[in-house]
Amino acid sequence: MNEVTWRSRWSSEQVRAMLLEQFEAFWRRDPGIERETLAEIEKAAGAPHAVILSGLRRVGKSTLLAQLAHRLGADAFYYVNFEDDRFLGFRAEDADDLYQLLVEVFGERKIFLIDEIQNISGWEHFVRRWMDLGLKFYITGSNASLLSRELGTRLTGRYIPIELFPFSFREYLRFQEKPIPHPGHMTTVERAQLNAALTAYLQAGGIPDALKYPELPLLRTLYDDVLYRDIASRYRIEAVTALKELAFYLISNPASPISFNKLKERLKLGSVNTISSYIGYMENSWLIFTLNLYDFSVKRQQIAPKKIYCVDTGLANTVGFNFSPNTGKLLENLVFLTLRRQTQAIYYYTTPAGYEVDFYLPEKKQLIQVAQHLENPATRERELRALEDALQALDARSALILSDANEPGFTLRGIPVEIQSCAEWMLTAK
Repeated sequence: MNEVTWRSRWSSEQVRAMLLEQFEAFWRRDPGIERETLAEIEKAAGAPHAVILSGLRRVGKSTLLAQLAHRLGADAFYYVNFEDDRFLGFRAEDADDLYQLLVEVFGERKIFLIDEIQNISGWEHFVRRWMDLGLKFYITGSNASLLSRELGTRLTGRYIPIELFPFSFREYLRFQEKPIPHPGHMTTVERAQLNAALTAYLQAGGIPDALKYPELPLLRTLYDDVLYRDIASRYRIEAVTALKELAFYLISNPASPISFNKLKERLKLGSVNTISSYIGYMENSWLIFTLNLYDFSVKRQQIAPKKIYCVDTGLANTVGFNFSPNTGKLLENLVFLTLRRQTQAIYYYTTPAGYEVDFYLPEKKQLIQVAQHLENPATRERELRALEDALQALDARSALILSDANEPGFTLRGIPVEIQSCAEWMLTAK
C-alpha cells in the first residue's frame, strides 16, 4: 500500500488558506503584559543563530513570539504553528514545499517564527539549511531535552537557547495591575500590600491562563497534558499509573530531599533506573527541576539525595497534597525559581555537622537560607547555625537570609550576612 504523504492530503490552495489563517490568528493574539524575556530575545536579533525558546506548555511562549512579532512588523516574518493538527504527517522533506507556499502567500521574507517545532522529526535539517541561506529563526518547543542537550549535534552551536518560565513576581504584579513599589523606599502600607501580593502569588502561581481564568481547572488540565501527552505518549510509557503516582508524590513534596532508592521502595516502582528515567522525563517536559548537593566529589553529588522543585507553585498547590498549608516549602520553591531564571549553577549544601543550607551559588560564592519567619528564636538559631557551619567548610563570600522583613546585616565568621524581605528581593532579583 502506498504511503499517504502530507502533501498528498492537502491541495496547495488548502495549505495556503491554513497558513493565512494561522498568521491572522497569531497577529490578532492578545500580546498581554510584556515579558521580561523579550529583551533577552531582542538582544539576539543581530546574531545569525537560531533563537530557541523553550518552556512548559501554556507558559506563554506563543504570546512572547507575538510580542516579538509586533516589534518586527507584520510584513517582516513568516509564522508556522506545528501544533496545528493539519500538520499531522508533515516531515522534514516537506519543508521546501511549505517554504514555496509561504513565499506565494506572503512574498519573500527573511524571518521565521515557528511554534512547537519538536512535533516535526528531523526539523533541524531544514532549519540549518535555510540558515545557510541567510534566514533567521525564532523557534518554540515544550521539550527541554530536544531543545537543549541534543541541539549541540543538530545545529552545531548555531543556536541561542532561551528559557521561558511562568510569570516572575514582577510580571505577576503587572498582570494583576498592582503597583510595583521601589525597594528600600516603601511605606508600611506598601510593605504590607507587597507581602500580601507575595502570599497570593505563592498560592496562585504564574501560569498566565490560569491567572486570567481562575474559575476554570486549567492547571489540572495542564498537568494531565504534560503527564499523558508530553511524557507517557512521547516516551511510550505503558506503566502510566506508576508515572502518575511518582509525579504526584514529587509535586506534593516540593523542596524536599528525595532518594531514588527510597522512592523505589515507597512507591514499588520497578528499579532505580525506572525512577531516574521518569524523573528525567518530567524535567525534560518542564514539570519539575532537580537540585544536586554541592560537594567537591562529583560522585557524591550524583549519589546524594536530590531536591525537587515544581515549575510553578500554583501547579503544586493544585495537584499536590498536604495535610496543612505548605507555605515554607512553597516559598523555598519560589526562591529556587527566581534563582533558576538567572543561572543553572545552583546547589543545596549539607554541612559536616548535618545542617542544611537551602542554596549555594558557587559562581557568586553565596549561601542562601529561606525562612518564612524569624520571630521564633529557635528558627533564627537554626538558620544561623547552618550558615556558620557552612562557612567553616566553604569558601563563601556572602550569605543571605530571605524572610518576611528586612533586618540589619551583620557578619558571621568575618562574612557579611544580609536578612532581606523575600518579597523585596524578588522585585530586584535579575
